[in-house]
Amino acid sequence: MNKQQLIDNIRRKRSFLCVGLDPDTAKMPTCLDGNLFEFNRQIIDATAEYAIAYKPNLAFYEVLGTRGYEMFEHTVKYISDNYPDIFIIADAKRGDIGNTSKMYARSFFEQLGVDAVTVAPYMGEDSVTPFIGFDGKWVIVLGLTSNQGSHDFQMLRDADGRYLFEDVMSKAASWGNHGNMMFVVGATQGRMFEDVRRILPQHFLLVPGVGAQGGSLEEVARYGMTDECGLIVNSSRGIIHASNGKDFATVAATKAHEMQQQMETLLKSKGII
Repeated sequence: MNKQQLIDNIRRKRSFLCVGLDPDTAKMPTCLDGNLFEFNRQIIDATAEYAIAYKPNLAFYEVLGTRGYEMFEHTVKYISDNYPDIFIIADAKRGDIGNTSKMYARSFFEQLGVDAVTVAPYMGEDSVTPFIGFDGKWVIVLGLTSNQGSHDFQMLRDADGRYLFEDVMSKAASWGNHGNMMFVVGATQGRMFEDVRRILPQHFLLVPGVGAQGGSLEEVARYGMTDECGLIVNSSRGIIHASNGKDFATVAATKAHEMQQQMETLLKSKGII
């Protein structure tokens, strides 16, 4: 999916919602007996009219071994077959030496057919650029994350007062462009989005941390939204585990719709729709 197609979907659905498919078997309805794919299928069918992206986090599948990975594969295929207009992000946080990254890229883009993969840039250019160059595919670079430990390294300042995350974003952006590279910026970072936008005025940002982690959707839009939207805001637990009863999919649809309505208001206020 190219950038214009993504923007068109945002305008058509009046939404920039990404639903994180991070199913925790301890929070799933017992009637599903730990079947991650069936859980995902019902969540997807219930929320697809409100979402422009889905983001399965591989950790929640790999923890179950081969069976879990197969359910991840089935989930990706189900979205591709039934909702081909929806952007699929493999939240894998890969990042390794060049030849290994190349194999990761081929695995996700050629074998699984996802649209984007999250990548850690700590090892530098040769860990990121192998993910670039696949037609219609994206690399999503970890930039300024929402977790508490983000301050350990990302917020370190150099002698000129420049944050480390600013250097990382500036350097990484030079390896690709705003048509094949996005950056992760956590919703909990608030006004730091202003600093991010000075560096990345046109790139899409994948924004986790709204909802359960306490990030504000309005604040993210105020400081991070562009004239093309430029945001994909993820919510995982706040939607998929809003209920652990038999009504889990219905409740998830309600929560997704509520977010979509908030997003529609924000898109209108910016003149995007």
